[in-house]
Amino acid sequence: MTSNDFSSAHHTPRHDLESSPAATVSAGPGPGPAPADLLRRLRARGAGDPVTHVERVPARAGVPAPWPSWAPEELRATFTGRGVTAPWQHQAEAANLAYEGQHVVVATGTASGKSLAYQLPALATLLADPRATVLYLAPTKALAADQLRAVTALELEGVRPACYDGDTPRAEREWIRRHSRFVLTNPDMLHHGILPGHAQWSGFLRRLAYVVIDECHTYRGVFGSHVAHVLRRLRRQCARFGATPVFVLASATSGDPATAAGRLTGLPVTAVTEDASPRGGVTFALWEPPLLPPDTGSSLRVPPPGDDSAPPAPPQPTGDSASPAPSQPTGDHDELRQVRRSALRETADLLADTVAEGVRTLAFVRSRKGAEVVAANARRSLDDAVPGLGDRVAAYRGGYLREERRELERALLHGDLLGLASTNALELGVDLVGLDAVLICGYPGTRASLWQQAGRAGRSGQEALAVLVARDDPLDTYLVHHPEAIFGAPVEATVLDPANPYVLAPQLACAAVEAPLTPADLVLFGDGAKEAVDQLVAAGALRQRPTGWYWRHRERPEVDLRGEGGAPVCVVESSTGRLLGTVDGGSSHFLLHPGAVYLHQGVSYVVDDLDLADGCALVHAEEPDWSTHARDVTDLSVVSVRSYVDAGPVGMFLGEVDVTSQVVSYQRRRIATGEVIDTRPLDLPTRELRTVAVWFTLSPQSLTLAGVQPADVPGALHAAEHAAIGLLPLMATCDRWDIGGLSTAVHPDTEAPTVFVYDGHPGGAGFAERAYGTASAWLRATRDAIVECGCETGCPSCVQSPKCGNGNNPLSKPDAIRVLDVVLANLPQ
Repeated sequence: MTSNDFSSAHHTPRHDLESSPAATVSAGPGPGPAPADLLRRLRARGAGDPVTHVERVPARAGVPAPWPSWAPEELRATFTGRGVTAPWQHQAEAANLAYEGQHVVVATGTASGKSLAYQLPALATLLADPRATVLYLAPTKALAADQLRAVTALELEGVRPACYDGDTPRAEREWIRRHSRFVLTNPDMLHHGILPGHAQWSGFLRRLAYVVIDECHTYRGVFGSHVAHVLRRLRRQCARFGATPVFVLASATSGDPATAAGRLTGLPVTAVTEDASPRGGVTFALWEPPLLPPDTGSSLRVPPPGDDSAPPAPPQPTGDSASPAPSQPTGDHDELRQVRRSALRETADLLADTVAEGVRTLAFVRSRKGAEVVAANARRSLDDAVPGLGDRVAAYRGGYLREERRELERALLHGDLLGLASTNALELGVDLVGLDAVLICGYPGTRASLWQQAGRAGRSGQEALAVLVARDDPLDTYLVHHPEAIFGAPVEATVLDPANPYVLAPQLACAAVEAPLTPADLVLFGDGAKEAVDQLVAAGALRQRPTGWYWRHRERPEVDLRGEGGAPVCVVESSTGRLLGTVDGGSSHFLLHPGAVYLHQGVSYVVDDLDLADGCALVHAEEPDWSTHARDVTDLSVVSVRSYVDAGPVGMFLGEVDVTSQVVSYQRRRIATGEVIDTRPLDLPTRELRTVAVWFTLSPQSLTLAGVQPADVPGALHAAEHAAIGLLPLMATCDRWDIGGLSTAVHPDTEAPTVFVYDGHPGGAGFAERAYGTASAWLRATRDAIVECGCETGCPSCVQSPKCGNGNNPLSKPDAIRVLDVVLANLPQ
């Protein structure tokens, strides 16, 4: 174990662990033990020390600034009455830029008071001009609802703030359009409701002074690319009504926020990045679950009956499909050859221990199923120790009904709940700053998200504890043994590509419905807009007239902003007709196939029927002693090559590919042992995807010279592919569920041994380009992660994948290292 106390600014991620002077949560029980004492107790509860590194993020005093001279006395007095005696320096700087008419992004840490930076100029303008309006956009409904509470609590006359989203009763919508001057919504409602109804919003848009875009670092990949064009459509409609609003963006610390914000808005944006808010000290531990006894994992090594994943002759491709869905059927990693104790079980135990100590704790879990499992296990452990104490723990995730979400938020905010296991739905949700501890079950995919989640810990500037619990995963294993990759590295830049033709064309179609397109509009929408319009004309969607391009159909185009693979699927209890929740379309094949086990608030259901046409899954309550795990097959063909590097026996390529995937079966496994009960076939439709991929080829001779026998090539490439997918999030703002891969000893399009890694979104999301641009560093980290793993033949910490469609077979860890040695020896640095 190593431990460092870094005090210099460039060694600590100084922007993301702050406490806010503006809004501090103090409800609930008093602080428990000091973080260092709590960590010591947690480490002592088992054999061996699971902590690989402890980082001390020191406390820091804030740097205040005077109130801007243009801020009305009424507004200053209101903030002062709520405990904000003066803004911090970064708040005042950003507010002044915005008030002067400059587009600005304030990119500072969690709880650094970014909301004051946009509230000051926006509210000052509303008070000075009784006709002015403000539009606030948040990526989640919970965050918009939280901001509504904050603005409403200021009780400023004439502002009339209101949320306008899918949960808003229709009876209230007309009032909001006519009378609210501070409308809080999300990009989805702007896209589906406000812009199509721009005539009804003309009064609001004509007077629009500010557009606030909160948590703008979340707008990445395909979602970010769609939102970029929604904002251009908003600017277009405002210009038609004579308005040129100022854009004020708020972001967690990110790499090059001005460039990312400019790409998102299409405008020049000034960045404010020096965080001047005070911060309580944080003890940040990297936690690696202990190894299991050899006999514990051995029961999981038996191949499933009828497994058809052994490589036939000639060698066939082995694929790991990607899905853009945010919640995946990862569940636990019991389905793999488990070497370490599950991160879910470890997090559940830690959550139970911290709650038993009276410590308010939020556990972030990557999947919906995982959040349910962690909460259920923690409740069970607490009830075994103190009956009834388990009631102080709950799960929180997307898919819950609105009433359930609001009640859980209220219960944690007021201390009725001591522990919450949540997906990243609460990473950006209600203002929960002030918790005593945060547990992060698995690396969340980016350093930006890691610091955002860790920043939820810290009560009134007091010391806090954050723990990253590593999963059996190549990236997690690499990070807990290379802490400099977390604590000494800059936060990633946000990746989005507005020129993606699969995003640009549908967005131009939406814009044409709102008003005919003109040549000036094509400049607004940027590179590729003219080509996309020409394609829409050729397809019969647009008609060109002297005054512009007109939409030809009666219906609006269906455009899915979040790239989730279709409309949400409702989960309905068969016997009662009760709506339990929803699952996004992209995950439905995995989570709601017939026979699947579905968890909701700790209650287990089994799926009876999945009707994709009607978007409905019928389920019945059942507590089986088995879990389900969907399996799929993938095929890939090369469409075109954008760029390549010829490195002798090695080639590195970037280009377009067509990917076809299908969920074909699922396994039932004993919950207690992981034993495979059976494999059952499924008849679900195939899914086709044209996207962007990075791939490398090797000559057969180079592999032979490296000691990789022809019979071992499929396993070598497959293992290298898994590890490369697992390590790509180190280079790009993605996680492994955003990307997929395929490897084969002889691909028909390359006629060579090939490993593909592709974006799991139509048209690509920018991740493959990032991989191509950082290929040497990416593959070097991949090789290091495999070499440094302590297993003998390969495990989830290095070359196994939780989403492998071939049951992690074949795999060859030693030969994967040889493959990467050949690539790195020949590829230019």
